[in-house]
Amino acid sequence: MDVVALVGIGLLTGMTTVLFGFGGGFVAVPVVVWADAALGGDAMRVATATSALVMVVNAGFATAVTPRRVLLALRGRGALLLLLAAGAVAGALATRLAPAGPARWAFISYVALTIADLLLRPGFLRSTRGTRCGAGPCEPGMIQTRGASRAEAPSDAPGPLPAVLGAPIGAVAAFLGVGGSVMTVPAMRRAGHTMRVATTLANPLTLAIALPATAVSLGGATVPAAAHAHVHLAGLIDVRAAAALLLGALPVIAVLRRRPPRIPDRVHAWAYIGLLATVTVAMLCSA
Repeated sequence: MDVVALVGIGLLTGMTTVLFGFGGGFVAVPVVVWADAALGGDAMRVATATSALVMVVNAGFATAVTPRRVLLALRGRGALLLLLAAGAVAGALATRLAPAGPARWAFISYVALTIADLLLRPGFLRSTRGTRCGAGPCEPGMIQTRGASRAEAPSDAPGPLPAVLGAPIGAVAAFLGVGGSVMTVPAMRRAGHTMRVATTLANPLTLAIALPATAVSLGGATVPAAAHAHVHLAGLIDVRAAAALLLGALPVIAVLRRRPPRIPDRVHAWAYIGLLATVTVAMLCSA
């Protein structure tokens, strides 16, 4: 039954990858903690490592099928990607050394603080800069201006994510297994991007974090309790759980990328917060 449940939840991770840029890892952490509860204190460590692998595949696939015109927003952002990767290595190494209990509560605390920040600080629920599209239909990354032509570049155009944030985002994301989108999406949102663009660009940024984190996790020492719990690990990664989650996620990503749902921007932002709240409750229940 665990495998069937994981495949079913994999469908949800596919949806969150496309709609929220989570790469699936954010949902995978509480799910794998539940599935591998027999590992005791090591369940959180295994969940974080498994989450990284799920994010590599989901975010990589989602990025591969994203239109190039959207990905062009990351042109010249090599420094940001390198710092994200460097931070991810540090965060993944810290996961192997940190006690499991504090890591779980750090996950819960961070997400709860993020929810409070999104609700209380302006700029997330309603973009402060709009979308550039003149009189015609909006395209991703464009800024709405009254009476302006498409060729104009208004002064309130979306700003880039500062490269200096790469290392701390990568470290926290890899340590908690949240994939980075919990930080990059709000940051890009407040820089003026629509939810659709912010969540789409979160996938390649998540990939930059998840790849080195997965490499570190594969080289990690195995968990002694895994043999008694019948959990098959590659390093710190639960191979069975990862495969089941991906089996459910990849078809959903393929379908939603071909026919992405059109969600009003403000509804999209509220749904993002709602999912964060749901995952927080799930982690509290499994604690």
